[in-house]
Amino acid sequence: MATTCTKLHIAMFPWMATGHMTPFLHLANQLAKRGHKITFLLPQKAQHQLQHLNLHPHLITFHLITIPHVDGLPQGTQTASEIPIFLNHLLAIAMDKTRDQVEETLASIKPHFVFYDSAYWVPQIARKFGIKTICYNVVSAASLAIVLVPARNVPNNRPITEEELSKPPQGYPSSKLVFTGPEAKLLMFISLPFGENITFYERITTALRESDAIAIRTSRETEGNFCDYIASQYHKRVLLTGPVLPEESDQGKLDLNLAHWLDGFGPDSVVYCAFGSQINLDKNQFQELLLGFELSGLPFVVALKAPNECASVDEAIPEGFEERVKGRGVVSRGWVQQMLILKHRSIGCFVSHCGFGSMWESLMSDKQIVLVPHLGDQVLNTKLLVRELEVAVEVERGENGWVSKESLSKAIKSVMDQGSEIGDKVRKNHLKWKETGGTPELMNHYVDRFAQDIQDFAFC
Repeated sequence: MATTCTKLHIAMFPWMATGHMTPFLHLANQLAKRGHKITFLLPQKAQHQLQHLNLHPHLITFHLITIPHVDGLPQGTQTASEIPIFLNHLLAIAMDKTRDQVEETLASIKPHFVFYDSAYWVPQIARKFGIKTICYNVVSAASLAIVLVPARNVPNNRPITEEELSKPPQGYPSSKLVFTGPEAKLLMFISLPFGENITFYERITTALRESDAIAIRTSRETEGNFCDYIASQYHKRVLLTGPVLPEESDQGKLDLNLAHWLDGFGPDSVVYCAFGSQINLDKNQFQELLLGFELSGLPFVVALKAPNECASVDEAIPEGFEERVKGRGVVSRGWVQQMLILKHRSIGCFVSHCGFGSMWESLMSDKQIVLVPHLGDQVLNTKLLVRELEVAVEVERGENGWVSKESLSKAIKSVMDQGSEIGDKVRKNHLKWKETGGTPELMNHYVDRFAQDIQDFAFC
């Protein structure tokens, strides 16, 4: 067994999306805080986006990778946040074309470990140099368990059917977290190409299967049964890091203008909405959501990307909307400090797409949670919070997945109105979860345990 004074050198090569690179860097910060050295492989544009989050530059080194051009991508594309989500499969081709650069880097620095997620070929390279590999997943264990286990294997030339996706795989540990009816359509993306001559399903299952160990950004209190199931299916260790969110002292201060505006409202009275860095709504749906916040009658802050076919948020604002909500509604035109917003005393509700990072941020906050999922794993994360933990409500959808202003307003009021039975229930369950499974001490313990586990693993 390694001693606690053993210091490791770890290379990290995450998928080139904000929702992947940022949690990798949060983990890098925690490991560097414990004295370990990190070489973080990423594109130049991502370095500019993440530089301010590197809290230990003397131990965390950004190593730039050149992303080659692929036909079909806009010139200069380096990260997923620059393109619509339907072009991600081309960015995966570009990532795979960096293989020689990654191999050259690993041959030069010879770290103890490489942490990766989508680059399924990393273990093949690492074995040449005696480097161990950990497939670090920043999505929920539940989503990995239901669609990315060997029990789901089908012939390479046949896509997974909706019927197959509607049935839990053998031994799956939950009857509440399965896809039914139209929900299964949201998971069909896993059978689509994600790279050259490889599907998303094949890419991720290969990444998991070829690794020396699997790590997941989750906790046993939240998803222990799913973690055990994954371990049994892949016959290898599953290490848990906890949510690995930045510590309060590391987050800086909230923008003064927004802080001043929020200070004008009472405690727990403002609704905050954000759908992450990759969700581009259609213009009609974008406008309908804004009208839903207006209809709620509550003060709100909305931070959504410009919708499809619009060059800016301004192009999509409904006519007369900003005049009608002046003084009680803010629509952001750019990046916002989400975790700092959620810590403000006036925020009472978080309307989220339930990406895994936002899921953890909502769980670790004391805010009411309203969910509007868009993609497969977000739907499953939503089920985890709504059905398993019962700490949130989901907005009802109409035909073709449409979210009406009435359904959004109804969901918000159900958790925000005084005396609401639903609001009281999710608030009590959320508080109970935080007291037992979401304490800062417990989350810190996960990182300590993870750091010790990989020290032991490095020299076994």
